[in-house]
Amino acid sequence: MPALTTKIRPFGGAFGLCLAFSITLDAQAANAETPRLVLQITVDQLRHDLIDRYASGIGEGGFRWLMSNGLVFDNAHHGHANTETIVGHTTLSTGADPAVHGMVANLWFDRKTGLQTYNVQDPDYPLVGAAGIDSSSEIDPTQRAATTDGRSPRNIITTTLSDEIAKHFGPESRVFGVSVKDRGAIAMAGHAGQAYWFSKAEGRFVTSTFYREAYPGWVGDWSAKGMVESYADTSWNLLLDPSAYQFATRDDQPWETELPGFGRTFPHAWGPADSRYFTTFLTLSPAGDQITADFAKALIDAEDLGADNIPDYLSVSLSSTDYVGHIFGPSSLEAEDNFKQLDRTLADLLAHVDGAVGLENTLVVLSADHGAPEHPGYLETLGIDAGLFDFERVDTEPGFVRLQADFGASQDLIRNFSNPYLYLDQDLIAERGLDQADVEAAVAEELQKLPGIAHAISSAALRSGAIPTTRVSDAVLANFHPDRSGDIYIVFEPQWFIADFDGLTVASAHGSPWVYDTHVPIILAGKGITPGHVARKVATIDLAPTLATILGTGLPSGATGRPLPEVFE
Repeated sequence: MPALTTKIRPFGGAFGLCLAFSITLDAQAANAETPRLVLQITVDQLRHDLIDRYASGIGEGGFRWLMSNGLVFDNAHHGHANTETIVGHTTLSTGADPAVHGMVANLWFDRKTGLQTYNVQDPDYPLVGAAGIDSSSEIDPTQRAATTDGRSPRNIITTTLSDEIAKHFGPESRVFGVSVKDRGAIAMAGHAGQAYWFSKAEGRFVTSTFYREAYPGWVGDWSAKGMVESYADTSWNLLLDPSAYQFATRDDQPWETELPGFGRTFPHAWGPADSRYFTTFLTLSPAGDQITADFAKALIDAEDLGADNIPDYLSVSLSSTDYVGHIFGPSSLEAEDNFKQLDRTLADLLAHVDGAVGLENTLVVLSADHGAPEHPGYLETLGIDAGLFDFERVDTEPGFVRLQADFGASQDLIRNFSNPYLYLDQDLIAERGLDQADVEAAVAEELQKLPGIAHAISSAALRSGAIPTTRVSDAVLANFHPDRSGDIYIVFEPQWFIADFDGLTVASAHGSPWVYDTHVPIILAGKGITPGHVARKVATIDLAPTLATILGTGLPSGATGRPLPEVFE
């Protein structure tokens, strides 16, 4: 282990030597209980119950190690209403609600430009040495034109845990975020770290000029070894014998999405490497997580993470569970097998960390950005009412046609719908001399009459406090940012969602305040953690303050969560 004095500017003379020696001893003592590496794993769309539900046949080194050696919070929930990827990731990284950190949705409507804004898009910072990709398409970005539009964390208003680590420990602390998704990497790496994500357009990990001007050599070396290409002309097959699966006899469910060339039954062919959809198919399968974890292992080795007493931070956001859940649903043979393969990927990553750093020197944290609903077709087999909502028909409903006439509007009052936000045409409302709050209230009232909509809450009501205090209204308020949120927040009935996703009809789409979307795991294991289970309800905004307290750093600037006391008992 390198001496800590090599990281301290030397002082002159005998006094300088004594002072440097004293600082070295104090720093080593202060860091005796501090992990050398914080490994924060975020599994995209990992609903809490899936860990137990799909545990049959998994090994000892992944989820079983975490559950046996970790402090498990069994009743952890996101407190915001719009449970989407960027919202959940940024909440985990900042300890704040989206009303504070500003990432209210994957997409929001920018009234100044009249355009939709993708959360981490930033034209000021193009991708390094890459044509780029417009990854605002969740399922298949290759269908969109290549773009030089850049990426950055500048839309995140507050600091993140990773920012506070970098501020507290200085440049000697190395901070990284890795994910298939740009928003999964950037939200966790923050402003002061470095983020890498997988470009489906180019089949490699990329970053933007916000973080660096050129790639380190090891990134090119990782690409050159050809892991991505090794999947070409092979298929996603079941990992275990069919007897280990609940859904072994239900591989072909009618609500699963049929993607040409990929199919909805095993085996799922990835196709040739030069296929337009090859890299997209990789991310719709366990291969996406395997590639991400392998890149993370290369980063750990090349950047010497955990090599000294100055804590380092690595976020690994694993996205395949989300993609598979969207296409096939969380109750499917694909989702079940993906979980079992994810477990093996986790075990392999943890084993690598154990060899490189030592799990006894590492704080491992696992959580999720959101859960997921079941498809109505699956729920109906259990006798549970559910439905899909078609927003395209809203403005043709009689109530809305009448509103247009009542307000004397010759054009549509609805300017934009970016789920869950409805943006009204404020210029038209002002032009007609109408009261904005009255129009919002009238539109919200008509929305709530439609089957499948539980609540339509106007921004004017949120600003004035003219709504009853309930769990749902509190969640909507936690999601409200005056510059980015729409005029009306739509909450669908439990078990209802919009199945249209970038032009595809999908099997699942998260984004509600209901428990199946909010309930996620929080597990801490490794350095300084006493194993156990905590049954009380906790909030995901508590995680970043907990980690900051463990490390002794400042709290992220907008943090409202509280450190979890069980971690310190």
